[in-house]
Amino acid sequence: MKSTLKKIILFVLFPILSFAQTETFNLYHPEADAKAEVNAAVKKAAAEHKHVLLMIGGNWCKWCRIFDKFQHSNYAVDSALNNNFVFQHVNYSKENKNSELLTELEFPQRFGFPVFVVLNEKGQRIHTQNSAYLEKGEGYEVEKVVEFLDQWRYGALKAENYK
Repeated sequence: MKSTLKKIILFVLFPILSFAQTETFNLYHPEADAKAEVNAAVKKAAAEHKHVLLMIGGNWCKWCRIFDKFQHSNYAVDSALNNNFVFQHVNYSKENKNSELLTELEFPQRFGFPVFVVLNEKGQRIHTQNSAYLEKGEGYEVEKVVEFLDQWRYGALKAENYK
């Protein structure tokens, strides 16, 4: 009986444990043509009257994983992001630093990772956000992130909103 129970436990737990050990974080794709992806995001943003929000980092980045989980588990953040931006990940890793694109964006990596870059509907950089200012403890603060997203949404830079 004990032997059968052990076999059943191993049969059930082994696949779960194996999956947990081999699961990887693939939010970023070093092989991707980041410049082409950003250009497509800009085109989409222009058509939808949104800005582009780039999250630059890598699969190696603990804070990138934390932000991804935070975004998807928080309705206010997820909706503010999706309603106002075309969101695009840009890889920075030893495999591909996307140096040409980051040079054009005026070296956002100087702020650490992840770093957020806001582009207008023409693809021009209008803001670079050090993500450390959005953190609280071992995570991100909802109010700070929502305020950041609100301040850099498409309509926030329209003069008619301030008359």
